[in-house]
Amino acid sequence: MPFKSGEREYRVFSSVAAIPSSDENTPAYQVKGRAVVFDSPTCLAEFEGVKYFEIIDRNAFIGCDTSDVIMNYNHGGKVVARLRNHTLKLDFNSEGVDVIADLSGTDEGRKLWEEIRGGYIDKMSFAFTVADDGEEYDAETHTRRVTKIRKLYDVSAVDMPAYEQTSISARKSFETERQKDFEKLEQERRRKVAIAMTYI
Repeated sequence: MPFKSGEREYRVFSSVAAIPSSDENTPAYQVKGRAVVFDSPTCLAEFEGVKYFEIIDRNAFIGCDTSDVIMNYNHGGKVVARLRNHTLKLDFNSEGVDVIADLSGTDEGRKLWEEIRGGYIDKMSFAFTVADDGEEYDAETHTRRVTKIRKLYDVSAVDMPAYEQTSISARKSFETERQKDFEKLEQERRRKVAIAMTYI
């Protein structure tokens, strides 16, 4: 397996938006977004013109520990919503994982809602670990498919889709795969040279 299991990883996928309060039954500080997109290749790294992709399989969350997922800002700071107190809801559907959160309970949450409404923060991310047997790698397409996520830690509103910071473990693993690809090509070149030399 190219990736080290057990290491927490972070991915930025989609947008988050404030829901306008249209009536008295709608919480005043509600946001919705999509934290995870299924079966969509995302380029996580590029080395010398070769792109390395990742796909989150639509079945990756089956059996996943989602016992107490939280929502926060940039994967840090104070919790602004969580599953355990029912201020956070997750919808695992055929396209991805959708999020609805009530941010009215804390000062930080209400401030975050205002920043989301104003368009200053408009992306969502999620933090997770992959199960030991939860990934496949296709050397032909340079694609890692995550098939089983062990634990979902949080969904976060983020200001920057900072793959450079949040995918360090992924990038290191892709570097390992790149080295394997290079060694394979070099072995093939040497084999062809050896065959050519037998005809001289």
